[in-house]
Amino acid sequence: MKISRKEIILESNDFSNSLKENDKFDIYKHAIFFDLEHYVYKKPICIGVFGCCYYDDESNKLIIDQYMIENRKDTKKILFMAEQYFKKSIDELHKKYIITFSGNNDFTMLKYLFEKNKIEFEPEESFEHIDLQKEYEKAKKVCIGLKNLEKQFEIEREGELISGSNLAKTISKIMYDKDYYDRMPEEKKEKILLYNEQDVVNLFYIFVNWNKYITPEENN
Repeated sequence: MKISRKEIILESNDFSNSLKENDKFDIYKHAIFFDLEHYVYKKPICIGVFGCCYYDDESNKLIIDQYMIENRKDTKKILFMAEQYFKKSIDELHKKYIITFSGNNDFTMLKYLFEKNKIEFEPEESFEHIDLQKEYEKAKKVCIGLKNLEKQFEIEREGELISGSNLAKTISKIMYDKDYYDRMPEEKKEKILLYNEQDVVNLFYIFVNWNKYITPEENN
């Protein structure tokens, strides 16, 4: 299992434009920002990359954690690591919210694989869920993809875009070919991790700049 932890020092701690729910102004402090890269063929097969970040108020940093499978054995291990991450977020970090973009796909994946492996944990039941795609649709009355939303929020994404189909093919090869990960160039591994990292980090940036780009009238 490839395990990565990064810290990003934020340039500002002014989050006055942050998305608010039920008059709560500091949800970003109590949230994890979550995204999966996975492989589905007729039914959920495996998670390839688990990514989450959270804001640390004391240091004004984003803490990013990622797990990436290296072989078939890791496909089970990553599920237990995901469960441990969620539980630690609740019990030790006191996080109450989980922020996603089109998160129902990821939750469906987790629910199926958790049940299959007898893991008794449901993120949707354990956190209050805010999905930014749904929030945007509610405000603008149209649906949007994450990359287009990033453009609207003037976010410049680092690294190359990867199509979902190509990513799924790579994850399937890692699962079914025990030596495939070892043959992969380091650059390709880092490219996949950076792609997932940008997904979760940009969820945070969108969340804390929400009212800069979505007017209060639209939110209502």
